[in-house]
Amino acid sequence: MFVENFSETLNVGKKLSYKLNPQSIVLLKGPIGAGKTSLVQGIAKGLSISEDITSPTFAISHHYNSGKIPLIHLDLYRLKNISSAKEVFFSEEEEAIQKQAILVIEWPELVEPVIENFWKIEISYAKNYGRHYEIRDPKNLLTFS
Repeated sequence: MFVENFSETLNVGKKLSYKLNPQSIVLLKGPIGAGKTSLVQGIAKGLSISEDITSPTFAISHHYNSGKIPLIHLDLYRLKNISSAKEVFFSEEEEAIQKQAILVIEWPELVEPVIENFWKIEISYAKNYGRHYEIRDPKNLLTFS
């Protein structure tokens, strides 16, 4: 799927939110500046979350509880050690289960091998402008691209 701008990115996230359930895990892959956090803002919008959604790069995680379904936004960019990344993931996954929350993970490469059931979204820069999104559901069927 080709996305031209921020507004369209929000709409993709919003549409995706309608397909997610409590305890869904979403892995976001893509280069810096590709729009991962913008996509999370769209997911939050679709969940009617009222808080401002910001990148948790330095905080590692942000929790949003004001919507239809709670959202936990995790960013593992700064974690280079596999055991540290797994420790953070398992802790946040446990909380997501308890809260019946959706867990969205930016930079999931270190923990992807230990996750069994997840949505996977790969974002890449398009040739001239915009972004290309490839979205796969937990059954690894192409949902939309």
